[in-house]
Amino acid sequence: MASMATLRQLPAQWIASENFRAFGQVIYATPDGKPYDSTDAQLILQGGIPRFYIMRLLHKGRRFGTITRHLRCTQCLGSLEGKDWLIAVAPANQTESPVVEAISAFRVPGNCLIKLNLGTWHAGPYFEHDFVDFYNLELSDTNSADHDTYSIEMQDNLQFEII
Repeated sequence: MASMATLRQLPAQWIASENFRAFGQVIYATPDGKPYDSTDAQLILQGGIPRFYIMRLLHKGRRFGTITRHLRCTQCLGSLEGKDWLIAVAPANQTESPVVEAISAFRVPGNCLIKLNLGTWHAGPYFEHDFVDFYNLELSDTNSADHDTYSIEMQDNLQFEII
């Protein structure tokens, strides 16, 4: 019989451009007409047909045992209705697995969105509401052709809980 995975608590810090830089960008509102610059989402979507949609997620707690990355495109996520949410991330790397010790968690306010760098490992979004609708920008086939998932629970006998 397999042993139960160890549960590790992962404290969430409020997201800011500075503390999220290794994983992606935080995009805040800017005045209309502002010229394009490095504060705008730096997107990589050339590998297919971009897909921008509203994704409804149901409450599923704050625990995770898998983490995913996309190697062909960046991904943008943001909640509708100003709802705060949580995400866990690990830096992109060239191996088949994330550096588990480098997993960090962030609390994202409902007044911004995030852009995940190419290959950034991520788990979530998580939240306390019954459901949250999210803006999601990725490629049309991201979920079927660019969804590299690593099981932390199976490979490392570990689960995380964002606190």
